[in-house]
Amino acid sequence: MAWTKYQLFLAGLMLTTGSINTLSAKWADLFSAKGCHDDTSRPFSHPFVQAVGMFLGEFSCLAVFYLLLCHDRRSPEPRMNPGQSFNPLLFLPPAMCDMTATSIMYVALSMTSASSFQMLRGAVIIFTGLLSVAFLGRRLASSQWLGIVITILGLVIVGLADFVTGNRDDTHKLSEVITGDLLIVMAQIIVSVQMVLEEKFVYKHDVHPLRAVGTEGFFGFFILSLLLIPMYFIHVGNFSNNPRQVLEDALEAFCQIGHQPLILLALLGNTVSIAFFNFAGISVTKEISATTRMVLDSLRTLVIWVVSLALGWEKFHGLQVLGFLVLLLGTALYNGLHRPLLARIPCCAGMVGMDEESSAGERERLLNDGRVQAGDDS
Repeated sequence: MAWTKYQLFLAGLMLTTGSINTLSAKWADLFSAKGCHDDTSRPFSHPFVQAVGMFLGEFSCLAVFYLLLCHDRRSPEPRMNPGQSFNPLLFLPPAMCDMTATSIMYVALSMTSASSFQMLRGAVIIFTGLLSVAFLGRRLASSQWLGIVITILGLVIVGLADFVTGNRDDTHKLSEVITGDLLIVMAQIIVSVQMVLEEKFVYKHDVHPLRAVGTEGFFGFFILSLLLIPMYFIHVGNFSNNPRQVLEDALEAFCQIGHQPLILLALLGNTVSIAFFNFAGISVTKEISATTRMVLDSLRTLVIWVVSLALGWEKFHGLQVLGFLVLLLGTALYNGLHRPLLARIPCCAGMVGMDEESSAGERERLLNDGRVQAGDDS
């Protein structure tokens, strides 16, 4: 089924702002500045502080939602649908998934290279596709299954490029790189659970996307901000890069920002971009599907890799090019970009129509039913 102009806009917005979000986070990690305890310049390594800033961006969507709602109600003909009333605590589980996965990924980003970080994030479409089938009762077309398989192949090729060519940061040991890679994969499983929970909730309660993002940001911002207090006293040894060797030293982060104002610019870029990225992402979940959202998210790998090459953050490797091309083929198959070409072939036109009918019928069943068909509602 062809995408509408609004769906294409949401997809483009998600891809652009999502790329800016990751690039700004990596930019902040590249800075070095003096801290609170001595005059030694150290790398800015504060993943949990960065995660708090990200959730602040999500939380701001809630204020935007109510401002737009008030403005719409003052107009002669209100057009904005605020959605159904709901218990905000229903968004607590996906918010906790978001908080946990984001924190893990920011920790992993400080332990491994940017190319490995982006490569392994592509694994999320595999877990989301499987969970959508298992818990949302979705039936994937054969081309979508093929797209998932090709995506796995692309991840393997890019992974081989990372280890064969030795594309690692000089500041990271091999053990750190492996630990960071494993943390990223684990985080993608949590993200997949979050996406499926959001899809179930959006279909059932018809919540406005801005309100949904803002509610998740509210929980993530305040809970993680409170957790910064015990993190200040939890010693983790060499696992941490701050002078006190604690899980997170927020005071050290603020001192480094004071000595290097460009860090604040990078953090603001992260905060603003994540607000738009999550709004577009949850809108894609509602308008298309959770798996499509994950496919678009995986496309950020190519954008970020190209920009990183242009900025000199990454080195060019031919095997990575092959891996990205395979990844693009997999995502194209999953998105159904092959259907317009097959529709022009008479012998394949009927198969394409049946495939589109199956996808549309499945989505309509989910919208009308309002429940998740998992075989056991318990």
